[in-house]
Amino acid sequence: MKFIETCKNIWKIDDLRTRLLTTLLFVLIYRFGSYIVLPGIDPTALTALKGQTEGGLMALLDMFSGGAFSNASIFALGIMPYISASIVVQLLTIAVPYFQKMQKEGESGRQKMNQITRYLTVAILLFQGPSYLVNLSVQMGQAGQPLAIGFNWFTIASTIILCAGSMFVMWLGERITDRGVGNGISFIILIGIIARFPGALIQEFSSRLNDAGGGLVVLLAEVIILLLVFAFAILLVQGTRKIPVQYAKRVIGNKQYGGVRQYIPLKVNAANVMPIIFAQAIMFIPLALAGFRADGSSWFVRTFMDNNSFGYNVVFAILIIAFTYFYTAIIINPVQMAENLKLNNGFIPGVKPGKKTAEYIDSIMSRITLPGSILLAIIAVLPAFARLFGVSMSFAQFFGGTSLLIMVGVILDTLQQIESHLLMRHYDGFFDNGMRIKGRTGAMAY
Repeated sequence: MKFIETCKNIWKIDDLRTRLLTTLLFVLIYRFGSYIVLPGIDPTALTALKGQTEGGLMALLDMFSGGAFSNASIFALGIMPYISASIVVQLLTIAVPYFQKMQKEGESGRQKMNQITRYLTVAILLFQGPSYLVNLSVQMGQAGQPLAIGFNWFTIASTIILCAGSMFVMWLGERITDRGVGNGISFIILIGIIARFPGALIQEFSSRLNDAGGGLVVLLAEVIILLLVFAFAILLVQGTRKIPVQYAKRVIGNKQYGGVRQYIPLKVNAANVMPIIFAQAIMFIPLALAGFRADGSSWFVRTFMDNNSFGYNVVFAILIIAFTYFYTAIIINPVQMAENLKLNNGFIPGVKPGKKTAEYIDSIMSRITLPGSILLAIIAVLPAFARLFGVSMSFAQFFGGTSLLIMVGVILDTLQQIESHLLMRHYDGFFDNGMRIKGRTGAMAY
């Protein structure tokens, strides 16, 4: 079988084998840490906290932390504070000249921005840590074991542990990026999502099994729809629009260069899953401001803590569309692309080189980004529609939304990196017909 042969080839490559084993080791450390309960917390008194995270926005937050939130773990705050800090820093690169200058400084500027992001992450954690402890005290109070929350040693020590745990998770993600396979931060989120899938599937199966009105048939239909949505998400992530480029003939010495037509592949969804992650981080802000408690009496708190409400999904979709344009503008630079074409003696047929080429590429990106962002938003709000048809909360999260799109994007990106290692060692890729997997960059992996 092709799959078995590919696995054997992967194992033959020393560097790739080491990277995969390193990634597995870091993942095991992360999963182990998600079960280490904060000192002074009785695990048997967490029943109310686990019940609180079974639905609504709390379920998503628990999923992103890989279940660490409901376990009152040292990793309870997860990776989302780092994502929130990254959003703020990237917004500053547009509005603040100092950050714009750093962005243009290359590797040194990137390191400075990463350091600022880490400091900002710590600041966010110092705010979220006590909020989490307040909610934890309320939930444990229902089990008759409330915590003594205030300016005391327990609060200070637990806040420091929560901050250190999240920073350690961030460090694990960076090590996966450097020494493993895939993007480490996204991979950490992926692991948390996958960890919830078996339980969600078993729960849905049990509920449908007890349904006398053809429950198993309904479950089969749900699985088929889930696979169709998964396939559609792959097409959205991999979809491209190709711009023809003509390279003029150049003769250097006795050799002739150029004179051929190639294509610039522009992705329909160039931002990949980042708009989803950014938008979700923004939607978690009301939850943090409310002290992680979903029992607020105001309309605003009730609406934005219920990920099935109309208001929540409308705002979520708008944020996804806005962040798609924002992130696309960051990673796609039409002016730079036009300059590179000109330097390489290339041009787009019918379009003047230089400024006109940049404007043409920018207009094409705007046209394909709009439908791409709308389709991304539609997939993101599909779980709310699944809930209308009686799908359980935990299983509905995999019908689209943040879970599905992150899974698709990260899995494709990881497979592309693995395939790149195979092809560099002259092994076949994952497909017999020569087709290559497209990852985040949209480029083929050669």
